[in-house]
Amino acid sequence: MRSGSPRIAAIAVIVACFGLIDSGYLTMKHLEGSFIRCGDECSAVLGSRYAEGIAGVPLAGFGAAAYVAVIIAAGSAAFGSLLGRRIFGVVAIGMALFSVWLIYLQAFVIHSFCKYCLASAGCCFTLAGLAIFDRFYMGRKAEITVARSADV
Repeated sequence: MRSGSPRIAAIAVIVACFGLIDSGYLTMKHLEGSFIRCGDECSAVLGSRYAEGIAGVPLAGFGAAAYVAVIIAAGSAAFGSLLGRRIFGVVAIGMALFSVWLIYLQAFVIHSFCKYCLASAGCCFTLAGLAIFDRFYMGRKAEITVARSADV
């Protein structure tokens, strides 16, 4: 059985790199104590207690670590690793679900939206979509190909 599409994995690496740049920027600015110029709404989100994270690591830092995990897993999946493909799928879907929670907090608790946070959520949703597409569509396509070659 095929281990997924190398193209989808490569696209996932590119998307995860954008997410890493975004969350890495927010992490650096948070750790430096620098103000991020992105408007009042964005400042309300990034200045909230929800952005603080755990043990001195800002929430964006955990996002950056998750993007690194996706880059490594999707990169290895691009070279045929079934384990990399599975890890990519699990991490990407987990990131998307967590992003739903963070968007809920922005909408109903903080009442402000951060464009950097929404960009990261967009990356997470894109990664989850790629993982789901790879798993179900490409996996099904591979099964059909194997079945056709067995009939010959």
